[in-house]
Amino acid sequence: MKKPDLVLALAVAAVLGGCSLAPAYKPPATPPAQAYRDVGPWVAAQPADRAPRENWWQLYADNQLDQLQAKLLVNNTDLAAALAHYQQAQAYSAEARSELFPQVGVDANGQRQRESNHTPHYAAPSEYNQYTVGVQASYEVDLWGQVRNTVEAGRDNALAAQADLASAQLSLQAQLADAYMQLRGYDQQLALLQQTIEAYQKALKLTQTLHAGGIVSGLDVSRAQTQLSDARSQWSQTVAQRVLMQDQIAVLVGENAATFNLPAQTAAIALPTVPLDLPSSLLQRRPDVAAAERRVAAANAGIGVARAAWFPALTLSAGGGYQSSGWANLFTAPSRMWALGPALAYDLFDGGYRKATIAAAKAKTDEAGATYRGVVLTAFQQVQDNLALLDHLGTAGINQKDASDAAQHALDLSMTQYKHGAVSYLDVVQAQTVSLQEQRGLLQLDTQRLRASVQLIRALGGGWSVEQLARK
Repeated sequence: MKKPDLVLALAVAAVLGGCSLAPAYKPPATPPAQAYRDVGPWVAAQPADRAPRENWWQLYADNQLDQLQAKLLVNNTDLAAALAHYQQAQAYSAEARSELFPQVGVDANGQRQRESNHTPHYAAPSEYNQYTVGVQASYEVDLWGQVRNTVEAGRDNALAAQADLASAQLSLQAQLADAYMQLRGYDQQLALLQQTIEAYQKALKLTQTLHAGGIVSGLDVSRAQTQLSDARSQWSQTVAQRVLMQDQIAVLVGENAATFNLPAQTAAIALPTVPLDLPSSLLQRRPDVAAAERRVAAANAGIGVARAAWFPALTLSAGGGYQSSGWANLFTAPSRMWALGPALAYDLFDGGYRKATIAAAKAKTDEAGATYRGVVLTAFQQVQDNLALLDHLGTAGINQKDASDAAQHALDLSMTQYKHGAVSYLDVVQAQTVSLQEQRGLLQLDTQRLRASVQLIRALGGGWSVEQLARK
């Protein structure tokens, strides 16, 4: 090829290299609300509240929970698998990016060759040596943006995997916090049941003393014994539930359940006040939303990759080195060789393969867009659901506290009247049953509110920040 022709070809390639056949990308439209419907224990987020909340569980001010969360980050197997998946995505992105650069290779060989007797060799010897040392370089010009769109898709997939990692971490942290709230709820119930058992033991001794004096019948003793045995049964059942919850925590923090132990704690955990952004900012706070959006972008770039297959591929190649029949004169001027020039390739017929590939790429983009919209709607639902739970459980907690106080007062009255012979022990049993039920119900409501607050923080994106997806 003449030098002017080569220069012209390179100039055309440079101009066409700026082309991209991918559609202009726009994130799928979603219908965000202007405000959340329910109110609850939350406040509007201020600029100071928008700081990174990587350690969001510290809102609960529990040292043991802090320690468990630190163990989870180091030892959890699911989190380690998510990290490895992200590292794979990074490697695939780097692999795609390598196509933007020329491929350069070096080779050297020495051979003893024999030509066929039926090959015209123009008086050349039929057996000879051949030594070659050379360098080759090739570069496929990205005329239609195929490589650049592949790189774009790889980068977006890597960012999606990064968001997946953050989503997995947030999910596991929320699971741990949720399990911990349940465990502490069981601790409080066990303390209540232990106090109840002690009170029932005193009541049983009272009925036994009165029965021995002929004041009451043996029926009262049997009723008191039944109440005591029932309370002990509830205590054992609650211990079993606590063991299962403790084992679940052990797995989350990467420890053997057979040797893992968390000492009981009965101190109440205060319900935190959660800073709440506007609904539209939720799209930037949730890692699963960010991951779904990046996959739409990657699929959109895939359309450009598929479309580029309809156009010819231009490859520039160059090579040079030395070739000789003997080592002595291998690196001399007469042994030099070189080759330089472009190559153009185009598929004339593929049986509809390229058309089908484009259709598949468009369908994949539509699928990713629908998935993204579904993730967004689910995110709004989860925030709204947990706000409603916190709001209505708060009202229920006030009523439950009133009911618990009234039941305890009724129990105190019935026991006093029973000691004076004014009521039967059946009235005491009924008052005991109601009082214990109302007190356990109050503890369970407190636990439900704490669990709902954990899920609200998770629904809001926890410690995630959209800046983590900044383009590099």
